[in-house]
Amino acid sequence: MPLFIARLRLLMRPLVTGWALPLTIALFVFATSWLAMWLVEPSTNEITKPQNYPWYFVVTAATVGYGDFFPTSAAGHVVGAYVIVGGIVALTMLFTHLVDKLSRAKGQRMRGLAELELTDHIVLLGYTEGRTERLVAELIAEPTVQLVLCAWDNVHEHPMPNEQRVMFVRGDLTDFAVLSRACVPSAAIVLIDGRDDNESLAISVAVAHASRPSGRRGAAENRTHLIVALRDMSRTSQFQYVSSRVQCVQWHVPNLLVEEAHDPGISQVYTELMTSGGSGNTYSFQLPRDYAGFGDVQTDLGRRFSAIALAVRTDAELVVSPPWDTPVPAGTTIYYVAANRLDPAAI
Repeated sequence: MPLFIARLRLLMRPLVTGWALPLTIALFVFATSWLAMWLVEPSTNEITKPQNYPWYFVVTAATVGYGDFFPTSAAGHVVGAYVIVGGIVALTMLFTHLVDKLSRAKGQRMRGLAELELTDHIVLLGYTEGRTERLVAELIAEPTVQLVLCAWDNVHEHPMPNEQRVMFVRGDLTDFAVLSRACVPSAAIVLIDGRDDNESLAISVAVAHASRPSGRRGAAENRTHLIVALRDMSRTSQFQYVSSRVQCVQWHVPNLLVEEAHDPGISQVYTELMTSGGSGNTYSFQLPRDYAGFGDVQTDLGRRFSAIALAVRTDAELVVSPPWDTPVPAGTTIYYVAANRLDPAAI
């Protein structure tokens, strides 16, 4: 019997492949063994009845053998051995094929070749050893964030395989097929961290096209929040030609990239605060008198000068946005945002 099943397997392999081969062998053994059991077993044995034999076949082929049904004749024992061997062969082939499929799928994921199915995730385009790992750690700090890291073909395997919420895609980052595998069209945020500004510009053009559902030009249809790490901020206008929704952030400030990803538009706030002549700038002064609480300072500055207090510095420490009931004595340095520098004498 084992020799017969082995020959059957070799005969059928060229004709039936994949999942069909072990299933075909299992069905063949089931049909032929049922017929043989019906021929050799006495009519008084209920093993061959339609409601009993499929159960007997499954538990016997799986080598469980509950013993509620069993052959009684010598020929029936031979048929039972045929069921056991056939079941072992079919199950072995089935599980081997399953393990092979899982290994291939894992291998494709590790090599960045798998097709992903994600929505509302973060896509990080570009990989720089050390820098990217730090960016990813900050980006996935929130427990619900899923991230796809995309790298060029020179990164052969997933650089962060232990990060369960970080998927990997590799290839030409300006290729629509690669961007589609990373699910760029359904991403909430796309962060481009190219090797230079020219590369980032080329990737931006490809991403802006891929993230428009109909493929038509126009920023209104591009719903993805697109962030570009830029070395030369004077080139920002070139990226605005790609889409008015592109947000350029200084490459040398990676923390600002992360903040822009989590809070879209915040880099513009920082830029406005740090730019001389903006609608709001940051200043400081020393309080000329005591205040019962920081809330009183905030209220006084807001009502009288349309200013916003950000932080206080005493001899002991700097505290950003302290509780409103924090006492603020005279001589404390107040950092604030206002259209113009305030005159301490007016306060």
